Amino acid sequence: MARIITKEDFIDIYTKFNQRGLNFIMSKFTFNNNARTVSAFDTERDSTSHWWHVPYIQKRWNLLISGKETIDPKSYLVNRLAQEKKQFNVLSLGTGNCYNELFYASFPEIFRSITCVDITENNLINAQKIAQENEYTNINFRCIDVNTTTFEPQSFDMIMFHQSLHHFCRLDSLFNDKLLPTLKPDGMLFINEYVGANRLQYPKEQIKAINKALGKIPMKYKKRKATNLCKNKYYGSGWLRMYIADPSEAVESATIMPTIRKYFTVIEEKNYGGNLLMSVFKDIAYHFIEETPEKLALMDDIFSIEDDYLRNQPSDFVFGLYKKK
Repeated sequence: MARIITKEDFIDIYTKFNQRGLNFIMSKFTFNNNARTVSAFDTERDSTSHWWHVPYIQKRWNLLISGKETIDPKSYLVNRLAQEKKQFNVLSLGTGNCYNELFYASFPEIFRSITCVDITENNLINAQKIAQENEYTNINFRCIDVNTTTFEPQSFDMIMFHQSLHHFCRLDSLFNDKLLPTLKPDGMLFINEYVGANRLQYPKEQIKAINKALGKIPMKYKKRKATNLCKNKYYGSGWLRMYIADPSEAVESATIMPTIRKYFTVIEEKNYGGNLLMSVFKDIAYHFIEETPEKLALMDDIFSIEDDYLRNQPSDFVFGLYKKK
């Protein structure tokens, strides 16, 4: 059953106000769903309040995905695709600032062309400037809504989603009507995605495990970024705030894997957790950017709690490469 409103919602609103300002909060007061979604990604975001900014967590992902702490997921994918001995025409959807796609564009021997699609114009304009500065000629940018656009049939060798597929709804129709037709017969799908509960409506056992891990953190590391609040407990996100903040956030995330398995076969699939870590370190990640022996040992303890949880639960984050059936 969905949690409509929780204490976490009020804490998050106050924290966002301190971190991103009144204009960001006011951007949510519109009936235009697309406008609320754009406001979540088309403004400057804090660089140290999220779990993905913690270097030691990045090393964990590297190890779980590539098998080595020193090889990040993007490099691992490049190395994997190099084995195919071909050049790829890629369609990447929900690209945001195109950070990943700009990296891939530096390998023209693998990526013949990369088409970046997003609805946030500012991000695409900035990405285009970077591409021009680096003289990348194999990458282009389209500010369009995928839901109202059609692509040329069998024109792409691969479709990519980097933490963007969980923002799409009506996934069966998206794949069957739009994406599969634009893929070549031997086309591939790549995802690096959140595939957990819709709207982050975690089950009670997951919230309990999150709080068990949070309880390991000393008070000196619990102050939320840009506030005087301490993160002593996680209450879970309310459905209403999730919808108001970004109507697209994890809208049908729980159906991602079933939909993919319906239309694709697995080439390679790596689970890298996140079920606890994302919520534990949200707003307090900045304490862990600078590494010390104490912090590393503490994070190892929290990693162990997540690993124990994952023994009986599916991973919330998946790195996967698939082939069209």
